[in-house]
Amino acid sequence: MSRINFGAKPLMYPQPVLIIGTYDENGVPNAMNAAWGMTTDFKEITISLSDHKTTDNLKVKKAFTVSTATEDHVASCDYVGIESARKVPNKFSKAGFHATKSEFVDAPLIDELPLAMECRVKRFSDGILVGEIVNVSADESIVTNGTVDIKKLKPISFDPFENAYFGIGAKVGNAFKDGVSLK
Repeated sequence: MSRINFGAKPLMYPQPVLIIGTYDENGVPNAMNAAWGMTTDFKEITISLSDHKTTDNLKVKKAFTVSTATEDHVASCDYVGIESARKVPNKFSKAGFHATKSEFVDAPLIDELPLAMECRVKRFSDGILVGEIVNVSADESIVTNGTVDIKKLKPISFDPFENAYFGIGAKVGNAFKDGVSLK
């Protein structure tokens, strides 16, 4: 086998496409696209963010939502990543998004994105946001037999090699089960 070296770059695949929802000091909703995030504990998410309107809002409200980007809303989810709310104050509505205030934190749920984590800021320093997951909510349209159905959700992932979004493929195995045959 021959390998090709790409150097020291953040080229991990797949990367989730996370849409961060916040309110500003006037209660105006904002959303931004972030791919560098992951759960880091049972009730914790960590996301790498540079300086944005979203980070201004985090300092004021101490709360945010993290919605899963979906195949049905690729253009809107991409738009909130390439446009600045500092330049376009109505970015959220221009993306075609509508907000419902979370019951658990002072942040917007994005009606068009059916799966969201509702979080409080634990800490934010040096561009690293750590949030406490207070609740996960899902629109009933993506729930089957009491759990989120990935085929109905249709999440997308980011391919940093090609700067592309991809849907999720077919199920290929069972976690915590398939490896038992090798014990």
